[in-house]
Amino acid sequence: MKVAHLVTSFAADAGPSDGLGDGLVDLAGVAAQSGIELVVVVLGSSGDGWDVNRLRRLGVPVVEMGLAPWDPRAVRRTAQVLREHDVDVLHTHMRPADAVGALATRLPGGVSVPMVSTLYTVENLPTNPAGRLRRTAKILLRRRVAARTIAISHLQRERYRRFSGTDRGLVVVPNGIADPGPLSPDERARVRRARGVGDDDLMVVSAAPMRRNEGFDLLLDAVAAVPVSIPMTVVLVGDGPLRPWLVSRVEADEVLSARVQFEPHDVHDSARQAMGAADVFLHTSRSAALPRPLLRALALGVPAVASHVGGVPEIVTRNTGVLVPLVADAIADAIARLAGDPELRVRLGKAARGRYLANFEVRGWALRLRGVYDEVLARVPAEPVSRPVGSGPATLPPTFFDNR
Repeated sequence: MKVAHLVTSFAADAGPSDGLGDGLVDLAGVAAQSGIELVVVVLGSSGDGWDVNRLRRLGVPVVEMGLAPWDPRAVRRTAQVLREHDVDVLHTHMRPADAVGALATRLPGGVSVPMVSTLYTVENLPTNPAGRLRRTAKILLRRRVAARTIAISHLQRERYRRFSGTDRGLVVVPNGIADPGPLSPDERARVRRARGVGDDDLMVVSAAPMRRNEGFDLLLDAVAAVPVSIPMTVVLVGDGPLRPWLVSRVEADEVLSARVQFEPHDVHDSARQAMGAADVFLHTSRSAALPRPLLRALALGVPAVASHVGGVPEIVTRNTGVLVPLVADAIADAIARLAGDPELRVRLGKAARGRYLANFEVRGWALRLRGVYDEVLARVPAEPVSRPVGSGPATLPPTFFDNR
């Protein structure tokens, strides 16, 4: 089965689809095992070419158009690519790609293949009738042009259903990631020493784009509120427009400057070493559908203190970490609790690793996607979501959503 993934951009500031390139690379590494052959089409910027080069090294054809958003030429070129590569299914990512894909598969002269689209954001509930009408119209239009819409979290499904009155045509398929492999004890000790973290100190890591809505102001407030009697090093990994402000604030505060380190940033570094050596992973985003850094922390066996927003509770549970409100004191209390209970951290870390292997490992993700593709090719009628994710012609492994 040949599936073309139509993406808007691989630029570093791609917004909610941050990590899409990493996700497609992970998927390409196991796609053959699921009987899937990938083609990737990039409408806009390919960034610095990092994602494109990795995909090509895996044997994935990548077509780079380099067009501006909403360039009308994209429709004809996309249809041409789908025809040249004899694609069976088109899978679109983000709104411009959704629009181009819909036109390329439905207009005269286009290519008649089914289209699948992935949602990346958790939509806020409209506050007025006009906003609700616009949102509902968008959903109804999506349902007309996409054979299936993939939600990566159950909260997305619930919002979708509230807007349109049904979730017909929508399936929940959480993203997966390739296994980064936990650090060995020796590797973990080396990473901690390099950052000046003592054997009995608490090492906390946060890895997220340094921009609005990621909650870094809240994170620093919480770090400052943790009792000074707790020896703690906080490592911030990432980059973005807020980084200069964050550095300035840390340098101006005695408590923060003694605790917070900024990791030398490499946009292509997965932060495996820093995250894998941590005692706690800290995630304070104000909105998230299914954040990839939390999935990576889960895979590395690191317990998380995470904001109770969006799809985060579908990753972090009471068995794998601590969910907290967007309140600095509550976050600080959760950090202090884990700092004082090493055995609890070990238990949570082991459970986190197990949860990843059972539910978010990339091979399971590929199989679930294959199930969705099989359904649309077999023209299985779109029904409301009242059945296991991706069930249909393919036999798929269960997810934790099915048994909770």
